[in-house]
Amino acid sequence: MGLFDKLAGWLGLKKKEVNVLCLGLDNSGKTTIINQLKPSNAQTQDIVPTIGFSIEKFKTSSLSFTVFDMSGQGRYRNLWEHYYKEGQAIIFVIDSGDKLRMVVAKEELDTLLNHPDIKHRRMPILFFANKMDLREALSSVKVSQLLCLENIKDKPWHICASDAVKGEGLQEGVDWLQDQIKTMRT
Repeated sequence: MGLFDKLAGWLGLKKKEVNVLCLGLDNSGKTTIINQLKPSNAQTQDIVPTIGFSIEKFKTSSLSFTVFDMSGQGRYRNLWEHYYKEGQAIIFVIDSGDKLRMVVAKEELDTLLNHPDIKHRRMPILFFANKMDLREALSSVKVSQLLCLENIKDKPWHICASDAVKGEGLQEGVDWLQDQIKTMRT
């Protein structure tokens, strides 16, 4: 660590690092959301389905995020739990246009919330009701009802309507998450 890093740390200017798990079913838009949050010169043009997981980084004014973008394909979802201990926050992405798999998303969310590495921790969960550009997309209120989010009493949570391709709704969510992380650290 250099002199400037030490000085920045002492003055409280150094960006705090936070590990975030990005979870949700396959094709919900997780990778597209993470891509949109990166600086424009670091964004990828071609998004392909995530196999296993990938690690991405982006920064806000006061935090440095390391995001574990986890594959949502059925055969990879069992890998999620290996990263729960390291996570300090969760971004859970839902395809608002995929009404048929909303039940599966709820089952995965319930499994996540009841896991011993998550259950007793007060970690913020940001939900993106994604793909709001689709005509058949459910509103964020309806998604919240279908996932029974009102039953989450022991963790701060927030749901944002989003369109990952256009980047709409993402900043609101990240601002909320940043505020939650900052209040948990003080």
